[in-house]
Order: sequence, then structure tokens, then C-alpha cells
Amino acid sequence: MRFLLLLLLTLNLFAVDATLTIEKDVEQRTRIGLEDGSAFPNERLFHLLSSDLKISGHFLVDQTPHNGAFDSSMIAPVFKGQEYVLKYQMAQGAGTKLTVRLLQTANGHEVFKKSYAIASTAKMPFLVHKAVSDINDVLKYPSIAWINRYVVFSRYTSPRRSEIVLADYTFTYQKTIIRGGLNLFPVWADRNQKAFYYTSYRGLVPTLYKLNIYTGARTKVIASEGMMVCSDVSRDGNKLLLTMAPNGQPDIYELNLATGAKTRITTFNGIDVSGKYVDDESRIVFVSNRLGYANIFKKSIRGSAVSQVVYHGRNNNAVDAYGKKIVYTSRESSSAFGNNTFNLYLTAMDSTSTRPLTTTGSNQFPRFSSDGSVVQYIKHTPRGSSIGYINLQSKQSVLFPMNGRRIQSIDW
Repeated sequence: MRFLLLLLLTLNLFAVDATLTIEKDVEQRTRIGLEDGSAFPNERLFHLLSSDLKISGHFLVDQTPHNGAFDSSMIAPVFKGQEYVLKYQMAQGAGTKLTVRLLQTANGHEVFKKSYAIASTAKMPFLVHKAVSDINDVLKYPSIAWINRYVVFSRYTSPRRSEIVLADYTFTYQKTIIRGGLNLFPVWADRNQKAFYYTSYRGLVPTLYKLNIYTGARTKVIASEGMMVCSDVSRDGNKLLLTMAPNGQPDIYELNLATGAKTRITTFNGIDVSGKYVDDESRIVFVSNRLGYANIFKKSIRGSAVSQVVYHGRNNNAVDAYGKKIVYTSRESSSAFGNNTFNLYLTAMDSTSTRPLTTTGSNQFPRFSSDGSVVQYIKHTPRGSSIGYINLQSKQSVLFPMNGRRIQSIDW
């Protein structure tokens, strides 16, 4: 519990806000304008479409909203200089229907048209994400299917109380699915996002549960004294990496769900946490204080040798991995009473080079997208928190303000 308290305090620090504004060469992106043909134009819809197109890294979006006739193939003079115009029309009643048309500005040729519908008006953002993902595919750009995925996160509601929430990647859609008690550290149980694991502190012993988000069925997985956190799930969903502290010091274990067998991976007399699978799941990277401060290490699941991965910074307290890529959080100030700066860095398992992803602020919870192309993170400021995304190839970034309670942890 000592480490848990330290982790929770660390994740609640604030710092100065800043938005990364590195831009890809505009000549490599497709210029596109947006035209709302709805009976009642929707500014939120415009911003969702614009953000989706921008974070893809494939489009240069006209940031001025325009209204026009949806069914017309006439190209308004205001779109001169754009390669495409995306006309869209949304209607909401018992549900939501979104229809989009993609036209070439040079000749008004319709490249793509499709309608999307969903019974829930609250889930409107998912229609937008699917439409942009489809347009991206029609133009034969690398997939951005990650924008269609759910985000699951835990947020505090009061002392020793939290709730677990589902959201779209912009946090425009949010639905609370677990209330009551202290429920922390949600992580998806499968690639299809049908279920997730989370830790409940409602009883005397921290307990890991699995919850099916469609049926509501909850299954107890394992419990342990001290702490219990699932930090990663194998690709086939059959094994979990757990941080447990049955003897007072947190170590990383692998749990085989089919047999129930636990394998202790780390045995350091200190803090080893946050294990992530790498190298075809034969090794892990993890956070440890074995140098006297938090840093990132790797080791074989079966072997005993441990090697250092990160050589930048002296307080690197969070990590995620995708293939050979490593993203981590580094504390870059040491104020005992004031705000501290935490920045994100990108490195590789087989390289000593390090690339900064953020430059100022308190940036936490780095998570790779399902295809490793984008990093999600949370930026804390004195004015509140935002969820951020950085496209690693195009260097495009977006921030979405989160108006509400503090986030404890997040996965997507």
C-alpha cells in the first residue's frame, strides 16, 4: 500500500500547460474543407470532424466552419485551393444519423458517400470517427482505425471513491459503468474490447475482476495482500502481467489464466511495477527503483539478467511499449511543495537515442494506440486536465479538455 499511495500522489501532480505545435510538411497532406448541410448546423460536429482529420496526419483542414446545400455538387468559391470538400449532414431524433459526401473541388466529382446511424444520440462521436476512418481508407492512406476504439478510465469522485468510465477517444462520449467503492487501474482484456480488468479495494484484500461491458458479467480473477494491479495482457488474452506485493515489496508476476499458475518475474528487494510485454512476449519492460530512483528496465520472463533501457532522466515513473518502441514519463523538476514538470519521451529497445514528445507541463499515462502510431496521454494544468494525442509519424497533436474529476489511470 505504501507504493500505491506514492503512485497515486505522483499521478495527481500539476504543472504548466502547453500544447505541442510541431507540424508536418503541409505539402505531404491533403487539403480539405468542411461544409455542414444539416438543418441545424452543429459546431461540436465540425470540431470532431476537424480533430479526427487532423490527428490522422494525412489532412490539412480548413479551420473555418462553412454551411451549404448537402445534396448540391456545386463547389463554393470559398473552397478554392482545397483538394476536397467534405459535405456532411446530421439528424438527431430517437437516434442519430450522419451522412457524408466527399467531393473533389476541381470538378465536383463525388469520391465517396455513406450514411451512418446509431440508436443512441450520446454515441454520435463514434459515427464521426467511423466516417473519417472510412474516408481515410478510401483515399488509401495508412489506417487510422484506432479512432474507433473505446477508452476506459478510472476517475476519483471523493476520498477513497472512484468510478470507471467508457469514452470515445475525444472524451465527448462518456458512460459510467462501475460506481461505488475504490475501483482502479482498468486495462482492456482483449483486442476486441469486450471486457476489461480492474482492481477493487472494496474489501479487505485488493481483488482483480474481469467485467464484460456488454453483458455486465463480473468474474473474480485473483486477490493478494498489499496491492494488485494488472498492467498488461498477452495478445491471445491468456496471460496477465500483475504487480503484487504479498510480502510488502511490489514485484511483477505473470498469471496463466488457463492453469491459474503464477510466475514471479522480478525478485528485487525494492519497487518493481508496471510490467509491459516486449520481444514477442518473451521479455518485459518495467519501472524499478533499483538505481535509487525510478527508471525503465527490461528482463526475460524466464531469465534473471536485468538491463537498463532508459539513460535519460532520473525519475522515469511510467512506461508503455509497442514492438521495439518505448514511451515513458520523466520528471524534470524536483519541487517538494510546488508543481513539477513531467514530459514524455520516445525511445527504442535497440537504440540509445531519445525523442521528446512534450516540452512542458505535467504529462502522464502514456499509452500507445493499438497500431503503435499514436501516443495518448493526460496533461494536467492548474485550470484542469486535457487528454492529448501525438501522431508519431506526422507529429500532429491535439488536446481535448476534460471538464470533471481527476483521472487515476487509463487504457485504450
